[in-house]
Parts: sequence; structure tokens; C-alpha cells
Amino acid sequence: MQVPYLSDRKSYEDAAELIATFGVNAGYEASARADRSRDLGNHIHFCRWRQIERLIVLLTQDAPAGTVH
Repeated sequence: MQVPYLSDRKSYEDAAELIATFGVNAGYEASARADRSRDLGNHIHFCRWRQIERLIVLLTQDAPAGTVH
């Protein structure tokens, strides 16, 4: 699992909002937003929504990711 890069708290808030709104389909919505941004030529928002998609996957896992101390 690739750990997402978060540039600000807004990314987490957007991920949480998508999870609350779309439930199990939140990752698909983030992917759709990334694709839409790419189609518009906005590479900044494309990368941001891809990272949010990865964050959603990480937040919705039942098991911990990475090293547990």
C-alpha cells in the first residue's frame, strides 16, 4: 500500500466527506473527480484527488497499515 501524501488538512476533510456521502463508493467518486480534472488539463487537482483516493482506501481498511509499535 502506497501511503498518500497530504499537503493540507483539507485533503483529509474531503476524504471524510466523500466517505460520509458515498460510503463504500467514496474511492470511486474520488477517482471520477481525478479523471475529470485530468480531462480538463488540471494536473494539480488530478494529483490531489488521486491522493485522496489512496487516503480513502487507507481510512476504510479494518487492519492497520505499516508498522505497529
